[in-house]
Amino acid sequence: MNEHYAPERLSEIDKAYLYSSNKAEVIHSLVLPHLMDMLEAAKVSKVTLYVKSAYRSFDEQKSVKSLYTVVYGKGSANQFSADQGYSEHQLGTTADFTTIGVNGSLSGFEKTVAYLWMQFNAYKYGFILSYPENNSYYIFEPWHWRYVGIALATRLHEEHKNFYDLDQREIDKYLPNIFD
Repeated sequence: MNEHYAPERLSEIDKAYLYSSNKAEVIHSLVLPHLMDMLEAAKVSKVTLYVKSAYRSFDEQKSVKSLYTVVYGKGSANQFSADQGYSEHQLGTTADFTTIGVNGSLSGFEKTVAYLWMQFNAYKYGFILSYPENNSYYIFEPWHWRYVGIALATRLHEEHKNFYDLDQREIDKYLPNIFD
């Protein structure tokens, strides 16, 4: 995506579901109802989920990547952070989650009840784990979930596949109905 790409419409996520109320977080407007349904379902199940980060513009991703490069070095940063223009966050369909017990960190999320709940339920709301263990793109990111639509998420869940296991032609079959 180029530096000018942004989803047509972005909507603010309810502050009650944000880890930090200091910064507003937005997500694609058509994803928001699915996100809210999932967060409410987790709450009903007595699971606490917070959105740590959602949509990032090209420039925001550039800043994030630059910071990680300074702190961790380019080689290490490339294992867990996309360059600007290549981040799923810029699509407006992706969120990073955290929960209680990890102090707002992303690290350790995989050891929480919230992560376990996401593994068994997120697909019902159209969300998939973008970078599971042993993927060939980035380190395991248990906090990083992307909305792909309920039909595709269900297929991936049932077939024990991840998004990047599919050929683009297969993914394209789901795109016309992604927000249904």
